[in-house]
Amino acid sequence: MAKVKKNKISSSKKLKAVRASTVKTVHPNTTPEMVEAAFKKLERNYEILRKRLGRELTLSEKLVLGHLDDPQNQVLARGEATLRLRPDRVAMQDATAQMAILQFMQAGIEHARVPSTVHCDHLIQAYEGAAADKKTALITNKEVYDFLESACKKYGIGFWGPGAGIIHQVVLEKYAFPGGLMIGTDSHTPNGGGLGMVAIGVGGADAAEVMAGLVWEVLHPKLIGIHLKGSLHGWASPKDIILRVCEILTVKGGTNAIVEYFGPGASSISCTGKGTICNMGAEHGATTSIFPFDEKMDRYLRATERAPIADLAKKYRRFLVNDPEVDAHPEKYYDRVVEIDLDKLEPHVVGPHTPDLGRAVPELKYDVEKNNYPEHISAALIGSCTNSSYEDIERTVAIARQALKVGLKAPIPLLVTPGSEQICETIKRDGFLEILEQVGAQVLANACGPCIGQWRRDQFKPGTRNSILTSYNRNFPRRNDGNPDTMAFMASPEVVMAIGLAGNLKFDPLHDELKTNGKSFRFDPPAAASDIPKKGFAISWKGYIEPAKPASSVQVKIDPKSERLAFLPPFPEWSGEDFLDLPVLLKAFGKCTTDHISPAGPWLRFRGHLDRISDNMFIGAVNAFTKEAGKGLNLLTCDRSMSFSAIAREYKQHHLNWVVIGDENYGEGSSREHAAMEPRYLGCVAVIAKSFARIHETNLKKQGILPLTFKDPKDYDSIEETDRVSILDLHTLAPKKTVRAEIKKQHGKTVTIELKHSMTSEQIRWFQAGSALNAARKNAA
Repeated sequence: MAKVKKNKISSSKKLKAVRASTVKTVHPNTTPEMVEAAFKKLERNYEILRKRLGRELTLSEKLVLGHLDDPQNQVLARGEATLRLRPDRVAMQDATAQMAILQFMQAGIEHARVPSTVHCDHLIQAYEGAAADKKTALITNKEVYDFLESACKKYGIGFWGPGAGIIHQVVLEKYAFPGGLMIGTDSHTPNGGGLGMVAIGVGGADAAEVMAGLVWEVLHPKLIGIHLKGSLHGWASPKDIILRVCEILTVKGGTNAIVEYFGPGASSISCTGKGTICNMGAEHGATTSIFPFDEKMDRYLRATERAPIADLAKKYRRFLVNDPEVDAHPEKYYDRVVEIDLDKLEPHVVGPHTPDLGRAVPELKYDVEKNNYPEHISAALIGSCTNSSYEDIERTVAIARQALKVGLKAPIPLLVTPGSEQICETIKRDGFLEILEQVGAQVLANACGPCIGQWRRDQFKPGTRNSILTSYNRNFPRRNDGNPDTMAFMASPEVVMAIGLAGNLKFDPLHDELKTNGKSFRFDPPAAASDIPKKGFAISWKGYIEPAKPASSVQVKIDPKSERLAFLPPFPEWSGEDFLDLPVLLKAFGKCTTDHISPAGPWLRFRGHLDRISDNMFIGAVNAFTKEAGKGLNLLTCDRSMSFSAIAREYKQHHLNWVVIGDENYGEGSSREHAAMEPRYLGCVAVIAKSFARIHETNLKKQGILPLTFKDPKDYDSIEETDRVSILDLHTLAPKKTVRAEIKKQHGKTVTIELKHSMTSEQIRWFQAGSALNAARKNAA
């Protein structure tokens, strides 16, 4: 690809210019005027890029490169260059929004510079049902909701209150548009790709900077093309497409790549079905996933009261699909092409403990037997941001109706989550809620609930070995209920309903029969469903609050005595000295996701209080030396009974920094930046791993931690519990230059190893300043 000199204007200087400029009020809604302006920019940039590259472009190239801050001079090199982009929108959920807004407030900006919204979907705990759980949340989380609402009113941000819906479903219904670029502080933000949008999960620091008017940086992604042919039949659903893709790519096969779906099979999938597929692209590590604009998207836009945007998308359609040559010869344009024949695709079940351990549904019974998984299902759960659309509920209800006809009801807890108030009102009107309740389902609030650990299970304590079946997107240990011995399997909503009605993982709904009332019964596959209800959607804006006009008199609400919220002090800048004789706080064994580093569940209540939430640091991380989770060796006292956070706090008291050693794909999973901020707050200066997940690596950089990788992965094995690590020559730190480290062994021997990094010159300045926001403030002062 063509390479030219990089734009030298720093983000910090731009922040200074932004502060000096007249405040521009930006409405949080997606308006036709905003969309047309975005399309015109795509049109201008497309002509520049076609001349520079001298070839036709794929869909995501048009959209990503079409949002470049400087398309004429931006360096272009997949997997190497850092792109500087101008997003159209920012979306935040309530757990991550707390820290994102606290960081935004540090920038001193009076109004969000791009349309932004906050969605209160993470803090409602599933326990007694929708009404009771929401009532409890309003009491328990009042100070957080008051803070977010007041901050949104003051800074021009749209606010969706608790119970209004899951962020990604609401964004699809209200804000996403074909051709747009959105960043969101949740790893499943790519859900917007179902409506032809480049929607990317980021950390809160990224959101804060974009809301402050700065450019957003991301590694120029590689391209993976998924060619879909044929069409889905019988039990096969959009969920099965992404489960199969996860099986093919594994949990890190999409890292630093955009996954583009194309081919005749793509246009056969509904808009919300496309959203399901893009949503779970986070599970194979993709930067994002996307589908080309088609009739299904056009219909969905019109059904959700966005006909003017649909008209604009049709007018600018050539920028919302691949150029013809790409579809004709995809191997020339994608770094990898995967073919999937939807005519042959079988329904899948994945798990436990990882989303890429997959098999066709009929094979599950053999895996249960072979691996001694608990065959009795303790709970079946339907919903989440991945599968709670009208289409998902309709197919689930088709199975429930068959069961009711023969007198069959759920023998186990069956929990169902609608995706939004709009979906809830629509399925209530169409009689679906009544059928679900008749079959024994408990309907939960329109929120994330058990999908992100917000699930109170009094009867299952940690250590209780059990199996659950969900239609969720993520199934790491402890993810759903905090119990490392809960084995979570994932499938489509209709498969979850069918197997859940049997209560046993060995039941194959495609071939096996159930006995009820003395008779044998077999499920028929659900009939085809639509993402557009026959009577249309029961359109709802319930729970939405507009920003205040004027906003100057609004005070952001934070109680100085709060244990849940605290204003955020800046991290200290780098001293200018090398890091010498650092203890290894943790050498992580195997998978170390953001759930292992900073679990959700009950800890969500401290997301706005960095000191309090830091007590959960590395609770789930497995110590490579002992194979025990959450505890390590305190080198100052030789105590092995302390939690990692307690050891780190003692090191901090003695002004002793420390490092973490990670395995492959360190930081996989959620976008939560707390997994970077907590170690930074307690004294971590570097994480040395075999490889990193994209979002977490960026989050570490943003917070001033050095993310380093072993040049020789075998060096991971040589790190011992009592080693001291020195990271040297930091004054010469530069892009693409290796870093020298000395490992001092307990008996005096010193070993020198080489480490790599992916930091740009700008990101090195973040490290030197102590964080990305520090760098911006320092130069804007």
